[in-house]
Amino acid sequence: MDQPDAQPPPTAQTEQPDLDPTFKAQVQRLHQLTVYGRWLVVVILWITLGSLSLWGWRYELSLLRSHFTWSAVRYGIFFNPLPALGLALCIAMSVSVLVWQSRNILLGIPRQEQRRLEQQVHRICQQGASHPLWKWVCKPPTG
Repeated sequence: MDQPDAQPPPTAQTEQPDLDPTFKAQVQRLHQLTVYGRWLVVVILWITLGSLSLWGWRYELSLLRSHFTWSAVRYGIFFNPLPALGLALCIAMSVSVLVWQSRNILLGIPRQEQRRLEQQVHRICQQGASHPLWKWVCKPPTG
């Protein structure tokens, strides 16, 4: 017999996550964790690679502070390419995360990324407590 309370397992056609506020909150928490993770990578890059690059450029920076010219900038890049590459990577990563987060705030999360987050939340909740993100994304709040 067909039980009225029994629901079919969620599939791509029957699943309607827009109607479930708990699921929407889980997707939002996963997106927030993604934002924190990206900024954590940027901070770690600046602390490690950025500080080493600035240390490698200490003479060029003192030269630029006393006499800023484009020749001095070119000299610093040409004769110290590794610190210049490290600083360029740190700046590029910071700008890319800033643009990504600004786009999400101003225009909303794109539909493709929203679907990816929804699928990821579904997988995390299916795996249960063995998934490292389960307690932050799917665990019901206590209190």
